Amino acid sequence: MASATSTAPVGTLTPGTVSPERSVPAHIDRPNYVGLSEPPKYTGPDAYDPDTVQRIRRAGQLAADCMVATGELIRPGVTTDELDAFAHNYLIERGAYPSCLLYRGFPKSICTSVNEVICHGIPDSTVLNDGDIVNLDITAYLDGVHGDHNVTFLVGEVDEESTLLVQRTHEAMMRAIRAVKPGRPINVIGRAIESYAKRFNYGVVREFIGHGVGEAFHTGLVIPHYDAAPEYSQPMEPGMVFTIEPMLTLGTRHWYLWEDQWTAVTRDQRRTAQFEHTLVVTDDGAEILTLPSAD
Repeated sequence: MASATSTAPVGTLTPGTVSPERSVPAHIDRPNYVGLSEPPKYTGPDAYDPDTVQRIRRAGQLAADCMVATGELIRPGVTTDELDAFAHNYLIERGAYPSCLLYRGFPKSICTSVNEVICHGIPDSTVLNDGDIVNLDITAYLDGVHGDHNVTFLVGEVDEESTLLVQRTHEAMMRAIRAVKPGRPINVIGRAIESYAKRFNYGVVREFIGHGVGEAFHTGLVIPHYDAAPEYSQPMEPGMVFTIEPMLTLGTRHWYLWEDQWTAVTRDQRRTAQFEHTLVVTDDGAEILTLPSAD
């Protein structure tokens, strides 16, 4: 819900305390990167057969269901570590591994990116305050495949500038999804995002990308969120599975990393929002694979 305040505050976030690593029951299958400093190189296809797409759909739906349930806990006073604990338990109770956990050493099961954090925020003792925005990035590994999803939430009464940024970032993602069609070059996705974001003078973060996903968390397929033409001209084809996850900012698109080597923060400390779906290219467009199950 938006407040009467119109202008977004400039960020003052500092790192909190990170709790011990959460355990995953032994019977739950681990992705192949657990225990390694980096994942093995993926050498499989970018386009999958219908049976594999169906498995990704199930993993994506679980990630989306977890997002809905975890999002219901967001309110002033909750810590990002509490959100991580809930999402962790939600996934393992349903037989899934939280894909973020130990990916390249990431210490938690989801990412929680608050206010000026662009992405990859580590859940910790940080308390959400009235007026904050927070992005949750949740990926489920189930039956050998990953489903990747993120959403930016409003915390209590949020200023109009931040509220519009969140709404428009979601719209940018949806416009990009509508641009997906077989035969079109991948770079039309970023063009759709950047042309819309420019209307509002938003920064469009370039270095963090959409990516192929499925049997690997990141397959190597790159989906830029800016107008990268003539580069990234590979044509989309039916069965391709990838994420679209634009990150828009109220100011600069430039950023720096905290000492944890994960948390990416806007250089001017202004707010940023992100949304992400995993999708499959169909014969005439795209199908979103990270939608929650029907009630």
